Amino acid sequence: MTRVNRPFVIGVAGGTCSGKTTVAERLVDLVGTDRLALIRQDAYYIDRTHQAFDDRARANYDHPDAFDWELMNQQLAALLAGETIPLPVYDYADHNRSKDVVMVAPAPIVVFEGILALYDASLRELFDLSVFVDTDPDVRLIRRLKRDVRDRGRTPDSIMNQYMTTVRPSHIQFIEPSKRYADVIIPEGGHNDRALDVLLARISSAIG
Repeated sequence: MTRVNRPFVIGVAGGTCSGKTTVAERLVDLVGTDRLALIRQDAYYIDRTHQAFDDRARANYDHPDAFDWELMNQQLAALLAGETIPLPVYDYADHNRSKDVVMVAPAPIVVFEGILALYDASLRELFDLSVFVDTDPDVRLIRRLKRDVRDRGRTPDSIMNQYMTTVRPSHIQFIEPSKRYADVIIPEGGHNDRALDVLLARISSAIG
């Protein structure tokens, strides 16, 4: 696929519950599913079938080692080359990659969203625009508490323990430093309409 016909690729990073998913989903709503393919980095958590459930539950899912970077880069490159890819499906309840896949077809715009979307240099090279969603830590923690209790059946104590032992340290060590690679920093996530207007204008100028 020539550079002229190559999709316009946006990488969207940010800490847990920063609002990066909302940014990505609002772009889908504004642009349309027929013109935008959304890839979530969570799909590329490594396969932990060999581990006991308790070990999987204790794993650090905010560390770079939690992701299958080779598959991530291979599939994104294939999608940009015009191929349909079998995107893995992650099972949060089982803390493991499921046996299911979702077929993702090429589109004029590709959004790749995840906490470490800007961490890997080879992945960054595929992005035409790099975005970091920057939200205060206390806001992110409150959002995570509400989400994990409501959607994942977690207890507040388990959420806080995980946050202090793995989530917060990994954010400081890996996620926050990746902000320096961003072309655009969006405060407060997907409800920042002015920032979304900037992204849409950039997309429009790129794909016509």
